[in-house]
Amino acid sequence: MARILGIDPGSRATGFGVVDTDGQRSSAVHYGVIRVPADLSLVRRLDLLHAGLVEIVKEYSPDEAAIEEVFMAKNPRSALVLGQARGVLLLAAGRCGEVHEYAARAVKKAVAGYGQADKQQVGHMVKLLLGLDKTPPQDAADALAIALCHAHTRPMQARARAALDTAVAK
Repeated sequence: MARILGIDPGSRATGFGVVDTDGQRSSAVHYGVIRVPADLSLVRRLDLLHAGLVEIVKEYSPDEAAIEEVFMAKNPRSALVLGQARGVLLLAAGRCGEVHEYAARAVKKAVAGYGQADKQQVGHMVKLLLGLDKTPPQDAADALAIALCHAHTRPMQARARAALDTAVAK
């Protein structure tokens, strides 16, 4: 059994989801959104995001983390701020050990079967896959989807590492 922390990075709202998985079945342990006031300075918002995620890591002790990769934004300033937020979230997630990164398209394909699925489709599939009573808030649903994507990918990554280790040992 592995515990995975999924992170949907944002500079004002960061979704998180903690999932337990055995490789075949996954269940939601906890999920939510870390929200920081928009009127605070960037430095203060980054500090609050980091502190919030560190608390989640301390409380739920995930074995690994998965985070969405940066996408190209139309506004360079927005992309820079998102990159900075993602940096402090990566730093906090690093306390889990391994941190894996996934493109949004890969996450959507893993949970909805279609790389261009919309937010509602992803949220609905997260609800179904985890057996939740209701669809989580959008940022939390995205974070749970990222954790599920990693849960589905982990066995393949383990086999690839084992094959590489075998090849190197020869």
